[in-house]
Amino acid sequence: MNEFARGQGTGGSGYGAVGRADMAVDAGLRGFMLGVYNKMALGLALTAILALAASNNAFGLMPGLTQTLFTAPLLYIIMFGPIALLLISSFAMRNPSPVMANALYWGVVSLIGVGMGALVLVYARIPNGMELIAKAFFITSAAFAGLSLYGYTTKKDLSGWGSFLIMGVIGLVIAGVVNIFLKSSALDFAISAVGVLIFSGLVAYDTQNLKTSYYQFRGDKNSMSVATSYGALSLYINFINLFRMILSLISPRD
Repeated sequence: MNEFARGQGTGGSGYGAVGRADMAVDAGLRGFMLGVYNKMALGLALTAILALAASNNAFGLMPGLTQTLFTAPLLYIIMFGPIALLLISSFAMRNPSPVMANALYWGVVSLIGVGMGALVLVYARIPNGMELIAKAFFITSAAFAGLSLYGYTTKKDLSGWGSFLIMGVIGLVIAGVVNIFLKSSALDFAISAVGVLIFSGLVAYDTQNLKTSYYQFRGDKNSMSVATSYGALSLYINFINLFRMILSLISPRD
């Protein structure tokens, strides 16, 4: 960029062209990130709608729906469906089209949304349970906004965080499985506390990766569309997991 400017001589026109190019890149990046955030926000809205519908018999329109959803075999499809979709897509969608990436995003969001209905059911039965959900959501939203802004604006290279954060997620999964049998409230608290740190790091890390994706795929509409869907998916999953960890931390343990 500087060489281009020097090639234009000492006059103002060369530097003006560089300035306009920088502004175009910045505007394009902002537009790309806005598209990711908007898609993620729509995913969260759909999650809330599906969770409320699943936990309230679809608002009375389909009596017995809740019991049907949260008993086998549908329960296992809802629980493990998102993981299965992500694993299958990682092998079957080597070069995903915008349509396939979009379908993956909304498929995962829909299954997680229905699954969150079980969480709503549990908290609806404890004192101030719905207030706890609302509180956790607002805390998560504020934390997510700050962390994603940090990932977007920081000049520090966060790529070195990747392997550490992935190992942390694997550790959380293993600890969670172990605690199914131990039923230890102390271990549950530790998992939630460490989980908040890990998914907080992932929000910043994935946000910076999205900037890298923009510069890599800029000008390729199909690749940009796929990157928007995958970017929204990664941030959505981070948000949901961060929300669950924060909700667990602020919930009573008796």
